[in-house]
Amino acid sequence: MKWDGYGQLKPTGPATHRRSEGFTKLCPFSPESANEDQIAAARFPDAPHRDARLGRHISCHVGAASEPPFRKRGSSGGMVTWVAAELMGRGHIDGVLHVHPGEPGQPFFGYRISRSQEDLLAGARSRYHPVHLAEVLDQVRATPGRYAVVGIPCFIKAVHLARAQDPVLAERITHMLGLFCGHMKSARFVESFAWQLGADPDRVRAVEYRLKDANRPANWYTAHLTLDDGATVQNEWFHLADGDWGAGYFQNSACDFCDDVVAETADVSFGDAWVEPYSSDGRGTNVVVVRAPLIQRLIDEGVAQGRLDLHPVDADFVADTQAAGFRQRREGLAYRLTWTRRGIRPVKRVAADATGIGWRRKLVYRTRAAISRNSHRMARLASLTGRPGSYLGWARRAYVVYEGLTYHRGRLAPLFDRVERMMQRGGPER
Repeated sequence: MKWDGYGQLKPTGPATHRRSEGFTKLCPFSPESANEDQIAAARFPDAPHRDARLGRHISCHVGAASEPPFRKRGSSGGMVTWVAAELMGRGHIDGVLHVHPGEPGQPFFGYRISRSQEDLLAGARSRYHPVHLAEVLDQVRATPGRYAVVGIPCFIKAVHLARAQDPVLAERITHMLGLFCGHMKSARFVESFAWQLGADPDRVRAVEYRLKDANRPANWYTAHLTLDDGATVQNEWFHLADGDWGAGYFQNSACDFCDDVVAETADVSFGDAWVEPYSSDGRGTNVVVVRAPLIQRLIDEGVAQGRLDLHPVDADFVADTQAAGFRQRREGLAYRLTWTRRGIRPVKRVAADATGIGWRRKLVYRTRAAISRNSHRMARLASLTGRPGSYLGWARRAYVVYEGLTYHRGRLAPLFDRVERMMQRGGPER
């Protein structure tokens, strides 16, 4: 994997040629690789397929780890680290592959193998940064043992596909812990943070995407940068030009063709409970989707022992916490698949369909795609020319359009509202 000019990681080398049989079956976005339904059916044959949004699952829960220090050290309810630590503590695994802050002189984040609870806690928190699994999977091949992997949906799927081709990985990677995902960001996102926080991007040494504060709502994200002299700068995302996650700034283009929100191929998946009263609880709250019997037993025992504060919920509750993500990857994906494109034609579980989508919603999806595509270009140009204001000015203007279309607010909202009324009435207003 190598960095491109947009701050994204791309596969390189002869083995990644799109006609290479190994690569086409390994890449999670390849039309020739197994899809999520096929992988889940083979791994969880006894788990009911109750809901197409969540895939196969045994149970769903909302809550947090009440056993310290997991909730406090995590970005949400601490459940990811609690389950990983429990698997390790009971001897089911010898190590966990998950994302850690990078060492000095290295990228901000990267996959490492944790072999103790303290190492697990050091790797907790959200990391909205490009990373890859190549080096850490080589470590698994070189070191016998049983391992768990923590990752977003496409990473978990990629590990399943790698296990299908590599018997060593199939034997040693025994558990998959999935994270709900909205989309991947490029490394330029950190550069944009620095520009807007008045810092030189070259001086940034550490990044915290979600600085946790129990006294503030969990959905009030705060970007926090540590500079080379130890000084720190921070601000809430909603004060940033590109701080609205749904607008798609710096989104990886592959994310436009993902139909898995909740890591359907993972043994257990974790997300944030983005519904009230949980989204206002600054301590953080998880939703948990369980697919493997072993994980269900660990959770049941944790609840019975008072170590977990979890309550059962249904699939609709979990889907509601990720409502925007499901719109983007169901209705939005169906619409995007109707667009004329060159190159590889994605094969998804969602069929191409533009019927029943109003003009305004179509414009939302078009605008989001344009913001995603052009944010890479504008930020790169701003970096090369040393004029960050050119990107930030563009980002703010683009958001005015997106805000008016999506939220019916801002300077352009009255215009879009008037057009919508005209179309509903079948003609111009008089």
